[in-house]
Amino acid sequence: MKILLTGRNGQVGFELQRALAPLGQVHAVDSGDCNLADADALRALVRKLQPQVIVNPAAYTAVDRAESDAQQAMAVNAVAPGVLGEEAERLGASVIHYSTDYVFDGSKATPYVESDAPAPLGAYGRSKLDGERALAQSTARHLILRTSWVVGAHGSNFAKTMLRLAAERDELRVVSDQLGAPTSAALIADLTAHLVRQLQRPGTEPFPYGLYHATASGETNWCEYARFVIGYALRTGHALRVTPNEVHPIGSDQYPTAARRPANSRLDTALFRSTFGLELPHWQEGLGHVLQQILRTP
Repeated sequence: MKILLTGRNGQVGFELQRALAPLGQVHAVDSGDCNLADADALRALVRKLQPQVIVNPAAYTAVDRAESDAQQAMAVNAVAPGVLGEEAERLGASVIHYSTDYVFDGSKATPYVESDAPAPLGAYGRSKLDGERALAQSTARHLILRTSWVVGAHGSNFAKTMLRLAAERDELRVVSDQLGAPTSAALIADLTAHLVRQLQRPGTEPFPYGLYHATASGETNWCEYARFVIGYALRTGHALRVTPNEVHPIGSDQYPTAARRPANSRLDTALFRSTFGLELPHWQEGLGHVLQQILRTP
């Protein structure tokens, strides 16, 4: 099987190179190989490689910058998935694509299910929602996995930022009124590999393509997330100036950003788990594995 993987240097793309390697010939590209904002170049790449599966973790993820750079965000997050879907349809290939909790406004009191009406708060969320729709309209052979609060050992993320600040400052103030589930890039990659294996198996039943929520289980807020990261580092012998007790909760109104964040980023994963027969580990387990890798890297 020939697999085209975009965004190889991103948090998820980096882990996907590992997870997909045993399943076929993986052609991994980054923005230097193919700019996803260039639809013609993207079409040419797919037509040259002729993959059986396209895995697309590449995205414009600068949430705040997207407010002033919406055109670029739309090109990468909305137009490119549609192009990939059109080319996959022409080849008879499948597309696995990733979306986000930001397609919702966060006003629901309980975790979001796939059938809930999207209502993005900003340009990033709108671009990701438009990408979902473009892909779904271009080919039926699509899997869209919405996830949240992605964290990996490779690349920049909240956990690494908290470790850096905890080494520099005497106290931290972190938002506590936004709920979600930190989801490790390795988990997303391993789930994807499982789906690709299922795609490879011949069978009489049609493959359950469609839209699914896929996050770690459990929930937390950013302040408790930061306390977990700092406590883990201290327990494993890393010197920091801040302890969990010096991480203080604040409201979102005390930490203004260019883009509004959903207060509720919790995604219900029951459909994914029942469809594919998988259990999703608790966010603390996945984050612990990520922190092991981060903290042993000089």
